[in-house]
Amino acid sequence: MSGPPSSTAGTEDDAQIVAQSLDQPELFARLYDRYAPDIHRYATRRLGDTSADDITADTFLIAFRIRSRYDVTRSNARPWLYGIAGNLIGKQRRAEVRALRALARTGHDPVAASWVEDTDSRIAAQGPLAGALAALSAGDRHVLLLVAWAELTYQEVAEALGIPVGTVRSRLNRARRKVRTALGADPAFVNDAAEVA
Repeated sequence: MSGPPSSTAGTEDDAQIVAQSLDQPELFARLYDRYAPDIHRYATRRLGDTSADDITADTFLIAFRIRSRYDVTRSNARPWLYGIAGNLIGKQRRAEVRALRALARTGHDPVAASWVEDTDSRIAAQGPLAGALAALSAGDRHVLLLVAWAELTYQEVAEALGIPVGTVRSRLNRARRKVRTALGADPAFVNDAAEVA
């Protein structure tokens, strides 16, 4: 469902960068370089190319403005950034649902098509999936897509959304069950994929 993440943690942890950027603001650009491609790809899949640039820019602008409140006990800023992006995407929920419905009609996902070799067979399957995603509640869809498209762990999703891990698990379970049912699978006979650690 997703391509390989474009960033790695590097040698300096994110908390150090955020803390140092309070005195040296230009250092915050390291977080942008590290995570902007991932945030942009995720926003593009959720809202389309037109909105992705704005979501990505606004995510890092907000993160920069509130960096003094960052919990430096968390060495990875990825969930924090996805949480900010998710809040911005949530404000554009109607556009996301419209994009998913268009994908359901056409079966064409330009983001996935750019890094999938055998797009013809994948395109045929994307229409029904997009329709199923559009039918999910915003909270369930957000959890499912953070796991599936952003490749966050359950703990990272919980941090990103400010909810307990148990809520992540229940939303993800409900979303998977609804998607399976919408795609014609019997949810009683399909096991969930193992949690990403």
